[in-house]
Amino acid sequence: MARIALFLPRLSRYGGVEQFAFRLAEALAETRNSEHEVEFVCARSESLPPEGVRVRVVGRPGGLKLFKMLWFLVRAEQIRRSGNYDLTISLGKTWNQDVLRVGGGPQKTFWALSEKAWPEGFPRVFKKVRRWLLPANWLTRIIDNRQYRSGCRIICVSEAVRGWVRQCYPGIAEPEVIYNLPDLSRFAPPSPEQKRLARLAFNLAPGDVAVATATSNFALKGTGGLIRAVASLPDNVHLFIAGGRDSAPYQRLASRLGAAQRVHFLGKVDDMPALYRAMDLFVLPSFYDACSNAVLEALACGLKVLSSAANGSSVFLPPQHVIPDPGDVEDLTARLRALIEEPAPGPFRLPESIKAGLDEWVALINEECDRRTGRREAAEKPLFS
Repeated sequence: MARIALFLPRLSRYGGVEQFAFRLAEALAETRNSEHEVEFVCARSESLPPEGVRVRVVGRPGGLKLFKMLWFLVRAEQIRRSGNYDLTISLGKTWNQDVLRVGGGPQKTFWALSEKAWPEGFPRVFKKVRRWLLPANWLTRIIDNRQYRSGCRIICVSEAVRGWVRQCYPGIAEPEVIYNLPDLSRFAPPSPEQKRLARLAFNLAPGDVAVATATSNFALKGTGGLIRAVASLPDNVHLFIAGGRDSAPYQRLASRLGAAQRVHFLGKVDDMPALYRAMDLFVLPSFYDACSNAVLEALACGLKVLSSAANGSSVFLPPQHVIPDPGDVEDLTARLRALIEEPAPGPFRLPESIKAGLDEWVALINEECDRRTGRREAAEKPLFS
C-alpha cells in the first residue's frame, strides 16, 4: 500500500483546479482496489471528501493573503515531513513535493501576458504597480523559483504551459504534459428533449442564439470585449455569463451598449452541464488561460467553441475558431458571427497524440509509487542475504 498526499489550499467541487484535485483524489482512492491510502491536505474544506480519502485541514489565519499563503506553506511542509508518505503531489504553492502539477504557469509569464487585459495608460500602469507592491506576489515568485528548480517531476496542463516553464526556467528537467479532460459522464451532448427543456429554463425562444462564457475574472477573460461583440449582433443573440466577481461595471457596459436585455449575469453556477445543454456556443476570449476546463467541457457537450491563442486548450480548436488577439473586438465579432452560421460540431474526440485525463494521472502516480517503493526496498535489503 502506498501513502499518497495531495496538497491544495481548498478542498471543493467548485473551481478548475479544485475540481481536478477532488476527482484525482477520488480516482486514487478507487484504484488498485483501494491499495492506496490517500490524504488531502488543505487549509479549508468546503465539501465532503471522496469516499476513502482522509482530509487534513490546517486552517488559515485572517488578514493579508501573504499570511494565509505562509501559513499553508509552513503547515503543509510540516505535515509532509511527518506524514511518512510514499508520494506527495502539489497542486498549489508548497515548499517540497515529489510531483508538481503546474496549472497556471510561472508568475512572470502570467504578468507579461495578462497585463494586456487592462487598457493602455493609467489602468495598465496601476495594475502593474499594484502587482509589484503586493507582498503575496513576491512570496509567489520565491515559491515558483523553489518549485521549478527542486528537481521534482513537473506535469504541465498544456503544451502552452510547458513552453512558458521552459522559457522562464531553462535547464530544468523536461516537464511533461497531461491535459485536463472533463468528466464525460457529466459533460455530454444533450438529447433533443433535454436541450428543449434546458432552453425553456433560460427563457430562450426557438430562434434565439445562446452564447455562454464562464469566468471568475471578467477583465482577464475578455468579458468586456465579448459584451461589445454580442451587442453589435442581431437582437436574437443572447450572452450568458457564469461566475465572476464585481459584475456591476460590466452590467453598466451592457446597458450603455443597449444590450442589457440580452446580456445575462448568472453569478456562480453550480450546475454547469445544465447551462451547456441550453447553449449553442461557448466563447472565451481570454488574455491568459493555462488550459481552460470550460472550453473542454463545452466541446464535450457538443457546443461550437471560440477561444483565444492565449488559452492552452485552444489546441483542441480548428484555426478559424482561435482568436489571435483577444483585444481585437472587430475580429472577435466577425469570428463569432461566422461561428453562429456554422453547423453543430460532431462528437468530441481527443487526438491520439495527446495525453489527457485522470487515467494518465493515475498511471503516472502508480509508476512513481512502484519506482519509489522498489527503490526503498532495494535500499533496505541486506547486503548479504
